[in-house]
Amino acid sequence: MTPGTPSGVALVGDQWILPGIATAHSHAFQRALRGRTQSVNASATRDFWSWRGLMYQLAGRLDPDSIYDLSRFAFAELARHGVTAVGEFHYVQHDPKGQPYADRIAMADAVVRAARDVGLRITLLRVLYQRGGFGRGLDEVQRRFSDPEVGHALADADAIAARFESDEGVRVGLAPHSVRAAGSEWLEAARDHCEARGWPLHMHVSEQPRENQECLAEHGLTPVGLLERLGLLSERFVAVHATHLRRSDVASLASSGATACICRTTERDLGDGAPDLSALVRAGVKLSVGVDSHAQSDPFEELRAVELDERTRLGQRQVALDGPALLEAGSTSGYACIGQALQGDRIWLDANDFSLGGDAGVDGIVFGANGRAVQRSRVLGADVVMDGRVPHQDAITAAFRSAVARLS
Repeated sequence: MTPGTPSGVALVGDQWILPGIATAHSHAFQRALRGRTQSVNASATRDFWSWRGLMYQLAGRLDPDSIYDLSRFAFAELARHGVTAVGEFHYVQHDPKGQPYADRIAMADAVVRAARDVGLRITLLRVLYQRGGFGRGLDEVQRRFSDPEVGHALADADAIAARFESDEGVRVGLAPHSVRAAGSEWLEAARDHCEARGWPLHMHVSEQPRENQECLAEHGLTPVGLLERLGLLSERFVAVHATHLRRSDVASLASSGATACICRTTERDLGDGAPDLSALVRAGVKLSVGVDSHAQSDPFEELRAVELDERTRLGQRQVALDGPALLEAGSTSGYACIGQALQGDRIWLDANDFSLGGDAGVDGIVFGANGRAVQRSRVLGADVVMDGRVPHQDAITAAFRSAVARLS
């Protein structure tokens, strides 16, 4: 091991060996949107909500076959670039009319199989979606996400866990979509279900200023304040984005042992703003990262963006996290927050790749490497990437293109 490198990192010959990297927040089907939401539309607002409309158009057309093909491609791309485990925030449950499929968990089954066919670990975070927003009913597409009773969603999550019980690479958790989409009774039900089973509990938290404003109007509390009052904050809780927090929110996340999952490549693509990373780090909030909408699929870019975007926000250098701390967020912390075990998962990088150029050290890897440097990865004792390629890469790509064409 090179002096000064963290545990699990070693330079052996002309290869860097790193621990596996988890992306803790993913919506795999959204990979089909890359490059299709960037053109300026003068008739639409230029914010998250206009992007969501385009995403809903895609979500409304999905079926088990197409979500499998899109997800398998998204997971293969992640694997090729060094990701070994993924937390999939899965919310498209039912048919386009909002009716359950004959196999109620057909969509979740397709997503899990897609990850496992590639070779990745996956934690299927089954979304709970009750309503269209504060004081709003469901729109046409949102009916695909929702269940008439929270018990139906919880039973589906249990069914997913039972179906893949024998697969060491599959874990299950719950994900109330947000305080916009899940009321207090549903949040409390999710809390109790996860506590009883030891499952992770994830939510979008304060991604948008509007979410904060509407939560304050409904409850007189910020989203984090509401979650704290309802008892959801704990070591198993993951606040995805955590972009627009008050100081009291940061303190609450830290004292509860919760994790914040930062998704910078998506957050900046959507114009969501940037979290106060320095405040999170000073408070001792645990961090992980997520690819979210798959605007990019390079875990090294995802990791370094956490620090580099904070430098941009503050106009300073070296403000919060160095390479070893960022790698920790992507490996140990990332795995832990999706309920997975890091044991034995590894990636190998070509130390002579142009992005590295030899003995670059961990800072050089995190702040310089890109996915093309990944030569090999192993997950659960099996090779996933070999000689810089994922098995069946050409067939996976062809199926993705065909699915995108069908959905267009």
